[in-house]
Amino acid sequence: MLRSRHFRLGALAVSLFATLGAMPEAASAASKTIVFCSEGSPAGFDSAQYTTSTDFDAGAHSVYDTLVEFKRGSLDLVPGLAEKWDEAPDAKSFTFHLRRGVKFQSTAYFKPTRDFNADDVVFTFKRMIDPNEPFQKAHPVSFPYLTDLGYDKNIASVEKLDDYTVRFTLKTPDVVFVRNIAMEFASIVSAEYAAQLLKAGKPEDINQKPVGTGAFVFRDYQKDATIRYDANPTYWNKKDLHIDKLVFAITPDAAVRMQKLASGECQLTSFARPADIATARKDPKLAVLSGVGFNVAYVGYNTTHKPLDNVLVRRALDMAVDKEAIIKTVYEGAATVATNPMPPSQWSYKALKDAPYDPAKARALLKEAGFPDGFTITLWAMPVQRGYNPNARLMAQLIQSDWAKIGVKANIVSYEWAEYNKRAKTGGEHDAILYGWLGDNGDPDNWLGTTLGCDAVHGSNMAKWCNKQFDDLLAKARLVPDQKARTRLYEEAQVVFKDQVPYTPIAHANAYQPISKRVHGYLISPLGGHRFDGITLD
Repeated sequence: MLRSRHFRLGALAVSLFATLGAMPEAASAASKTIVFCSEGSPAGFDSAQYTTSTDFDAGAHSVYDTLVEFKRGSLDLVPGLAEKWDEAPDAKSFTFHLRRGVKFQSTAYFKPTRDFNADDVVFTFKRMIDPNEPFQKAHPVSFPYLTDLGYDKNIASVEKLDDYTVRFTLKTPDVVFVRNIAMEFASIVSAEYAAQLLKAGKPEDINQKPVGTGAFVFRDYQKDATIRYDANPTYWNKKDLHIDKLVFAITPDAAVRMQKLASGECQLTSFARPADIATARKDPKLAVLSGVGFNVAYVGYNTTHKPLDNVLVRRALDMAVDKEAIIKTVYEGAATVATNPMPPSQWSYKALKDAPYDPAKARALLKEAGFPDGFTITLWAMPVQRGYNPNARLMAQLIQSDWAKIGVKANIVSYEWAEYNKRAKTGGEHDAILYGWLGDNGDPDNWLGTTLGCDAVHGSNMAKWCNKQFDDLLAKARLVPDQKARTRLYEEAQVVFKDQVPYTPIAHANAYQPISKRVHGYLISPLGGHRFDGITLD
C-alpha cells in the first residue's frame, strides 16, 4: 500500500537559525532592488551540471524550482512543483502529483506556449540518466551530483502517468530519494525550451540563458561583474515574492564585499571573514544573523596518488596538522575542531577520538611507511571564501608549515574556482586538497555517500577513495527506513573513515550572515547558499 503525504518532515539536525525582522503580510512586490555581493562568477546556470553554492545561488536559488523543496531556514521538506507524493513501502517507487497552473518564465529568447507539466519532469531527469536522450546526445555534459548519488545507475525509469503525474522507479531501494531530489541539481527545466534550443542548434544555451519556474527571471550576465534578474510576474508562489529586481554584484574580495555592504551598495553579502563580523556588529546600519554551522572543512588526500595511497602516510599527515592553531588563526575562534566527516548536529554523528597533534609520532609513521626523509606533494587551496573556510590560502600556509616539520614539502596550488573544481573532481589532478562540505539535505548519506562513496570518485569524493566495507555500510543504510538502524550503520562507517583517513577533518565553522537592516524576512539556511524569495526591503 502506498503511503501518501502532502509533505515529509526531515530530521531537524539544526535548530538555531535567526530571522531578521518580520515579513509583511501583504504579498505585493514593491519596486525595490536587492543587491547581493556574491563571492565569484558562476560556471553556468544549468544547476544539474554543478555542485557548488556559487552556481546554485545564481541558478537554482533564483531561476528554478524543484519537485520538493526545503522550507526556508529549515531542513523540513515542503511541496514545490509537486503538491504531494506517494512512496511505495519498498522505497523503490515514488509517484509525484504535480502542481497545476505553473508557468515557465517568458524571456526575450523564449516564450512558453503551455504550462509546466509531466513532460518537463521526464525531460529533466531523462537527459541526466540517458546518454541517448536527444538533447544530451546533441550536447553531452556531465551531471556530477546525480552521479555522486549513483542515480545514473539506480533510476530505472521516469514515467509520465498523465499530464500531472510522474512515477520514478529505482533498481534498488533508497529511503533518501525524496530528500535527495529536493536538492538543487534536480531543478526542473522546460522541455519546450530545450526542444527550441535543439531545433536551433544551440543546446549549450541552456547553461547560459536559463528558463525556469522560479521567483526570478534571468535578464543578463557580465562575467566577473553582474548578474541581473527581474521578479517573475507569473510566479506560482507570489506570496513569497516581495522585491522587484535582484542583482548579483560579483565581488571576489571579502573586504570589498563588506565595504559595499557598509556603504549600502549591497544589502546582502556572502561568506564574511571572521574579522568582519565584529565590525559589522558595531555598524548601526547592519545586523548579523547567526546559526549553528552545518558544515565541515577538510584537507583531502588523493588516494590514487602515491604515496597518499598508503594509510600510514595519511595518518602521519593527519597527525601533523595543528587544528587548534588553524581554528585560532584562520577562523579567529569562530569554529570548532572537527573529528568526523559530519558536524555534531547531524543525527547519527558518533563521537570519535581524534588523533593527537604529534609531529614526532607523525615522523615515525612516515619512517615506518618507507619515507624517512619525507616527500613532495601539491596542496591545493581554494581561491574563494566558503561557508566552511574563510581563508583557504592562509590555511594552506599553516598546513604547509606543519608538514614541513615532518619532512613533507607541500607546494601550494590554486586555480580559478570553476577550474579548481573541474580539475579536482573530474581530473583528480591534486595530491592534497583543501575543500569542505555544507550539508545539502539533512541526511547522513549526504556527508558520507556524496563525499566519500565509490559512486562519487569522479565527483565530490575529493579523496578518490573507494572502500568496499564503507560503501557496503552506506548501501545497507539506504535500504532501511528505521532511523535507529540507519544510525548504527552510519556510526560503523564513521569508524572505518577514522581508521583509513581519506581526509583530515579540520573545522566546523560557525554560521554568520551580515545583512543590511533594511532587509526583512531573510533566513540563514542550514544547507548553505542564499535564497531571495520571502525577503523584502524597506
